[in-house]
Amino acid sequence: MDMRRRAETGIWGLYKMGGLTPAIAQMFGAQNAQQMAYIRSVMKAQRNKRLFGHRMDDLEVVVFDLETTGFSAYGGDEILSIGAVLVKGGVVQKEKTFYTLVNPKRDIPSKIVELTGISEEMVVGAPDIIDALSDFLDYVGERVLIAHGTGHDRHFLNAALWRTSRVSLEHRMLDTMMITKWLYPQQKDLSLDTLLEMHHIPIQNRHHALEDALMTADLWVDYHRRMREKDIHTLGDLYTKLSNR
Repeated sequence: MDMRRRAETGIWGLYKMGGLTPAIAQMFGAQNAQQMAYIRSVMKAQRNKRLFGHRMDDLEVVVFDLETTGFSAYGGDEILSIGAVLVKGGVVQKEKTFYTLVNPKRDIPSKIVELTGISEEMVVGAPDIIDALSDFLDYVGERVLIAHGTGHDRHFLNAALWRTSRVSLEHRMLDTMMITKWLYPQQKDLSLDTLLEMHHIPIQNRHHALEDALMTADLWVDYHRRMREKDIHTLGDLYTKLSNR
């Protein structure tokens, strides 16, 4: 097949005939096209969002956690579950949580089954990643995201967003690990278990995405209180402190 004929086949041929949205709909189905368009619109709106002036006492954040099949976001590993909880100011909204399993469309290593309790049988009927991402972003809205050790979570979200919708995560994200380094500069062990024990937060059902999100949210609340004592009153104040480290 020559180059001209290749250009006239597949998604780009459909695009030339009718535009991007109809092309996506024909290639991937109307539902996936709608979800892709929604995800892209969320990221576009987020690029211009101004949050630095928001007062910490009024700030709404979403604390979240992912469980995955491994640690290589760009090497074949996939998201297994997403858990999240809303926090308003310094109060965890435990009645407003989000949780979903995700069908990874691949085998789950036995060590991950043992660690997370998520088996292949449990995810057979779970949502595909584009459905899970769409639902998660609908829950998050334009709020700031918080996680413990954000590198892992950001890589997996970005890999999934790019693969499904050709966009990257545009939301502001805060890392409780980095905040720990600022608030407790002498603290060497930054693992979640150690920090939960340090702040007398009960540890239960670790490596369940929602439970980890809830415990991290309790940690954020403790840090929120400490930040007020250090005259951190806006999100901009906090970013300034973290950027000066």
